[in-house]
Amino acid sequence: MTIAQAQNSGVADAAQVLLNTIRRPVIMVDPDGFISFANADAEDFFRSSAAMLARNTLSKLIPFGSPLLTLVDQVRERRAPVNEYRVDVSSPRLGIEKMVDLYVAPVPEFPGSVVVMFQERSMADKIDRQMTHRGAARSVTGLAAMLAHEIKNPLSGIRGAAQLLEQSASDEDRALTRLITDETDRIVALVDRMEVFSDERPIDRYPVNIHVVLDHVKAIARNGFANKIKIFEDYDPSLPPVYANRDQLIQVFLNLVKNAAEAVGSDPLGEIVLSTAFRPGIRMSVPGTQERVSLPLEFCVHDNGPGVSEDILPILFDPFITTKPNGSGLGLALVAKIVGEHGGIVECETTPRGTTFRVLMPAWKELPTDPGADSEGNRP
Repeated sequence: MTIAQAQNSGVADAAQVLLNTIRRPVIMVDPDGFISFANADAEDFFRSSAAMLARNTLSKLIPFGSPLLTLVDQVRERRAPVNEYRVDVSSPRLGIEKMVDLYVAPVPEFPGSVVVMFQERSMADKIDRQMTHRGAARSVTGLAAMLAHEIKNPLSGIRGAAQLLEQSASDEDRALTRLITDETDRIVALVDRMEVFSDERPIDRYPVNIHVVLDHVKAIARNGFANKIKIFEDYDPSLPPVYANRDQLIQVFLNLVKNAAEAVGSDPLGEIVLSTAFRPGIRMSVPGTQERVSLPLEFCVHDNGPGVSEDILPILFDPFITTKPNGSGLGLALVAKIVGEHGGIVECETTPRGTTFRVLMPAWKELPTDPGADSEGNRP
């Protein structure tokens, strides 16, 4: 079946409509380098109609020496998809500043053809934001240590004095002494939560089945704060174990699912989707070294609530940022801290139709040089 025959078929018409609904530029490059297909967003991206694009090779539309040309050749040769992040395709035709993420994959139905999807938001920017979240969490670490010493001790004295006053106070004044006691207890509880940030002990990590963790979190949610919300699963059963601490992962996803439940609220159509997937090609640099860590495991918590305000999105993982009347703003900051200490990143994507929290984590790899570990990497 040739490309021309496919384009004349009803299936191709349906595919054209479907691809035009994707809000990302998508093109198909034939074996000779010509653009044989472009969706509506690709026409906007290249500032040309699909008919005009079909008369040009990809090399004429992007800067000379662009990594995209090399990626297309690699994918065509290896017949395997590739992700590449923060690729500069700036040119007078596309605009002075054009930085994109790329997904390049072969098209088995058309040998030699390659599909390219552009995304004008780079993973590098997400990682930069993640570094900021970690810095904010470290700031809370110092603050928590100070609060524990400078605030909790005086609060104990205030609470004790209030209890002594309560014994000889009138009924009207006793209500005030109880208010003092309750408020000091609330402040102590807040300081106790912040002390989690000052825990700098090394994490005990081992291979963990993420689906067991998510099932545990789902069971807690269904029997508590999300007992009236539908929770769905979209798991990839072939995922390798994640290299992590099970208890801390439970804490991460419990916070994310609780946030999702609060976003959905009492909406009878509200739902939460827990999903897992393998995303090869996502790598990040480790600061201070030449090492690049692979983050192929993707775990998502999606809700169909009203979404997060654009104003708060850039600082969502900072401490004390919350939209809840009685919230402390430490839940997502703790999520960022734990995920960062595991070598992963966490990001949030939101629209008026819902919010997705995406956690990218490293997979566990057996270390054959460890003579004390068993076949699964566990030590006695």
